[in-house]
Amino acid sequence: MTDSPDSPARPLRVAVVGAGPAGLFAADALVKNKSFDVSVDVFERWPTPYGLVREGVAPDHQSIKGVTRVFDRVLQHPAVRFFGNVRFGEDVTREDLTRIYDQVAYAVGAQTDRRMGIPGEDLGGSWPATDFVRWYNGQPECADLSFKLSAERAIVVGNGNVAVDVARILLTDPEVLARTDIANHALEALRHSRVREVVLLGRRGPAQAKFTNVELKELGKLDGVDVVVAPEELELDYASSSAVEEKRVARNLEILHEYAARETTDAPRRLTFRFLVSPVALLASDGDVAAVRLEKNRLTQSEGGYLAAEGTGKYETLEAGLVFRSVGYRGVALPDVPFDDRRGVIPNLEGRVLTSPDGEPAPGEYVAGWIKRGPSGVIGTNKACAAETAAIMIEDAERLPVDPGVDVDPDSILALLSERCPNYVTADDWRRLDEVELAKGSAEGRPRVKVVRVNEMLDLMRKRGEG
Repeated sequence: MTDSPDSPARPLRVAVVGAGPAGLFAADALVKNKSFDVSVDVFERWPTPYGLVREGVAPDHQSIKGVTRVFDRVLQHPAVRFFGNVRFGEDVTREDLTRIYDQVAYAVGAQTDRRMGIPGEDLGGSWPATDFVRWYNGQPECADLSFKLSAERAIVVGNGNVAVDVARILLTDPEVLARTDIANHALEALRHSRVREVVLLGRRGPAQAKFTNVELKELGKLDGVDVVVAPEELELDYASSSAVEEKRVARNLEILHEYAARETTDAPRRLTFRFLVSPVALLASDGDVAAVRLEKNRLTQSEGGYLAAEGTGKYETLEAGLVFRSVGYRGVALPDVPFDDRRGVIPNLEGRVLTSPDGEPAPGEYVAGWIKRGPSGVIGTNKACAAETAAIMIEDAERLPVDPGVDVDPDSILALLSERCPNYVTADDWRRLDEVELAKGSAEGRPRVKVVRVNEMLDLMRKRGEG
């Protein structure tokens, strides 16, 4: 085509919304492609990049955070610019980005928890698990939350890795956490916690639990914690027995049986696994959660082979003053961007945004990560997902028409941000804050000490920049 985006004076210009794993993996794949000269601008609502790696990975899992070295290289690439503290829909809009860039990729993850849909779910002491995760990881939006850690029993509804993370953080000795990058406010609160038992509830059986072998095995190594599993709840029905052929499931069952065989001690804290039970109501006392009403389940098989939990009409009540739900996650609609409310994703076909769930492709708009495929996989899964989207973007760029409405000046976004969002931050600003956090951490024998207030982040960036 004439004046093609791959000409030296006219690289393909791409905006990526979201600086988490999917967004940064996508930026990496785009600038490494062999077909086009590509420049990528990455936009993030917080002053800090990394998304789920900073805000979601548990502080005692530092090895997983090693992927940030890859992300740092992406942000240092000469064809990549980072614009943090920029809110999509407010500081920049869909219309802005489609006017200024040839292509736009949305990589904003799944930002909210699914609800249980039971009476009492909104009582005090009932929380989405991700709020707790963001709180202990120092996400600014959740830094001022207050959890009822005076409760002696907490219930975590869910059998995935996030549920396991919540249980483990509640039960880990705070002095162990003090050697991690847990947020200071969370560490102080956990030092005063009176939680002595955490109950993990699974609505289906142990063969259907989603946690990984590593996460499950970690729970049995917690100092001062008894792990309790009722042997009868590990018995499998005929349909579940076939799942044991999967290596992960077989190993999980081995670990759970080993826990069930353990003798309980006088350990100060306890972790209890329950399977085939569902909360049907949260019961109140003075407006706060005081107990959970549970129904015993059995598994029924659908025509497609899916094993669903079905209530048996047998109930019990379990006292608890704190409840976290971790029953799935869903995306949140972006302003003016098509959204599939039923699935909680941006409707797409192989990463190409559709105008509606059954609509046509929206030219030049793409999606990657959980907001593309739903909340599945681990951080590394987003690399292949983002690479798939990037390949589609490069393929489409070969047929990209010359759009006289596209503003090809790479500095036009700077003028727009300076007017609407003068406190936007760059990769250099982030590196200044990163240095401060790492230095504070080194002084305390920790990986880093996180700054959790946006204003404080911005002040430190400016001070370091002036120095």
